[in-house]
Amino acid sequence: MGKSKTSQVNAFSLEGRFLGYEIEDGYKIKRLQLATAEGECSLKLTKEARAGLGQVLVPGDWVQVSGRKKVDRATHLIKLKVDFIKPIIPTAAPALVKLSSQQKPSETILVCQKSGCMKRGGKAVCQALETALSDRGLDDQVAIKGTGCMKNCGKGPNVVMPGKARYCKIGAEEIPDLVDKHFPAIAPVKPGEESRKLLPVR
Repeated sequence: MGKSKTSQVNAFSLEGRFLGYEIEDGYKIKRLQLATAEGECSLKLTKEARAGLGQVLVPGDWVQVSGRKKVDRATHLIKLKVDFIKPIIPTAAPALVKLSSQQKPSETILVCQKSGCMKRGGKAVCQALETALSDRGLDDQVAIKGTGCMKNCGKGPNVVMPGKARYCKIGAEEIPDLVDKHFPAIAPVKPGEESRKLLPVR
């Protein structure tokens, strides 16, 4: 008789709210964060799933993910790998675990993480965004989320600011002004401008 298998593989499917991607090396999408009725989970993406990230997912979107569940018979450890991601409209929204204010920033900046944008300076743009938000104390209020292809590869890097304002061919040196434009109340005050007031348009 042959040896029994040490693991069991089954199909699985989950529905929940998309929270964002986990990025490695500044641009590689490796995992997907999902909020389900049981809580938050981090799911590893297969090459097929990463290659199929044509749609732009916004944090908060409802999605259905499916793939393979591997259970180790000895340790009972469960590993999930996602093969497919599909946006959905839930017929009845399940109750989700409530996130704290630190876990759920009020605003989100989307940055394309596909190779075309990364080759044109996308990694530097991500780093500039992190620095600009940190300098303005916006770390816990604004999240930076990587996305799949935005279908505008020739004009990368591509960034979507709050309010769905899209910017293409954006450079890292333009990021501070871009952040100040969308978050003017928290923009650093320049010398000599402390007493300047905005006048109503007549």
